Amino acid sequence: MNLIKIRIADALDQIDQEFEKTVHEMFNLINPKFSLYQNAWRPQIDIYENTEIIFLLVDIAGVKNENLHIEINHKTVKIYGNRSEKPLGSEVRYRLAEIPSGYFERTVNLPASIDTNQIEAVYKDGLLQLTMAKLPLNRAYKVPVRNI
Repeated sequence: MNLIKIRIADALDQIDQEFEKTVHEMFNLINPKFSLYQNAWRPQIDIYENTEIIFLLVDIAGVKNENLHIEINHKTVKIYGNRSEKPLGSEVRYRLAEIPSGYFERTVNLPASIDTNQIEAVYKDGLLQLTMAKLPLNRAYKVPVRNI
């Protein structure tokens, strides 16, 4: 059985990542050859939902399971990793190169808050599907009271 690593992140992780991304984009606008990070390609994503579940479908054909990472908090999903470039012989030259390789990253905001304890990830036929249970809107939490 292959496992897909999912990391549950908190809001501060998201703020740090967005700040780093903004700084990178500013420097890249000034001089495209200057890069703090490797350039990332963005996989295509479909998001759909019903009353109880949010589904995310990500097109990442050719990515090995060990090179795939998912970070989730209640409102965002970040999918990142690396797709290896296929080795070509020394006598081969490109005529058309449209399939990206290397580092990829995609962060999306979810249409509703999710229960991070109820997430399923399946990677099959080049598609990653995440199934995430929505949090009920009027969820009541019991708070235990200790006697001292």
